[in-house]
Amino acid sequence: MPALALFPTDQPGRRSDHGGGRIRVSLRAVAANYRAMCDQVAPATCAAVVKADAYGLGAARIAPALYDAGCRAFFVAHLFEAVDLRRVLPADAELFVLNGLAPGAEYAALAAGAIPVLNSREQMEGWARLGRAVGRPLAAAIQFDTGMSRLGLPPEDAAFAFDPDGPIRWIEPRLILSHLAVADTPGHAGNARQRQAFERILAHAPPGVARSLANSAGCWLGQDYHYDLCRVGAALFGLHASPSAKAMQPVVEVTGRVIQTRAVPAGAGVGYGWAVTAAKGMRLATISVGYADGWPRQLSASGAAAFEGRLLPFVGRISMDSLVVDISALPPDALKAGDQVELLGPNRPPEQLALEGATIDYEVIARLGRRLCREYVS
Repeated sequence: MPALALFPTDQPGRRSDHGGGRIRVSLRAVAANYRAMCDQVAPATCAAVVKADAYGLGAARIAPALYDAGCRAFFVAHLFEAVDLRRVLPADAELFVLNGLAPGAEYAALAAGAIPVLNSREQMEGWARLGRAVGRPLAAAIQFDTGMSRLGLPPEDAAFAFDPDGPIRWIEPRLILSHLAVADTPGHAGNARQRQAFERILAHAPPGVARSLANSAGCWLGQDYHYDLCRVGAALFGLHASPSAKAMQPVVEVTGRVIQTRAVPAGAGVGYGWAVTAAKGMRLATISVGYADGWPRQLSASGAAAFEGRLLPFVGRISMDSLVVDISALPPDALKAGDQVELLGPNRPPEQLALEGATIDYEVIARLGRRLCREYVS
């Protein structure tokens, strides 16, 4: 399949084979996952959550692929992310900013064609002031906190939010939304409580405004949670958002380049602090990926790479720019400088790295470093 390398923006012209590692992203799989989620929630529609540079995988390439697959609504966290996406998406793509607007950022959002998600009275009033100044209601989404205690107006502000004599006079509400806190636990009573709170809020809303409650995990809670629009992020990138979810197509693979191989005798210390001392003679390979590239030190004692289907355990502490693997089980000369080992992929899926690193698979891919050269397969 054809592939195109995209290099870190601060190193123009850098060749992908000169980097320490590579991220291979399947745009075809992203599009297939989007279509699968659309089928899951129909007749509701799906928006794509591409915040944090599309979970670290490159929003400038992923968002256009999703647009080509039929997506027309995109969610980011910050206004600058919407500004960046506006450069690569057609004018009819809606760009929602989940964190709303910082004071004084209203005009910049209007100029970017972004749709702020208004999370407080103050954000509503600031957006309404600009609408009044330009002489027309401005498009926005309005978010309510139904139990996550993170973002959104409190439910008791629903009457204020939709009072026709209040700020809403200068706001064109495109979407009313809330966010589920425990959707990844399908049997949790909190899901129903949040949906019921959302229903009470919607009783105050004007007719005809789209409604959204479900994230990726919420898509598997049943049609009562789908409303008009589901906000899908993790599922697009092949992650397991819920134990109820069907498997998505894998999207990302990461490899690391072998810098050097060596044989060490029994008693040799390996890495900083000599955290590991060889109990017997070993053959080791140093890989040009470290914690600056997203492989945290807590994986030092539990992580592994893979080569031709065989696991190669990490040895010693992960450094900023490198890590060491045990290649004693491989045939002599099986690995040489310049070869690539699998760090994330079929043998090392994101959920396995999450388990070993005491985190979640969302974080595993979101923290992949910018020094890793991206390759997009269409």
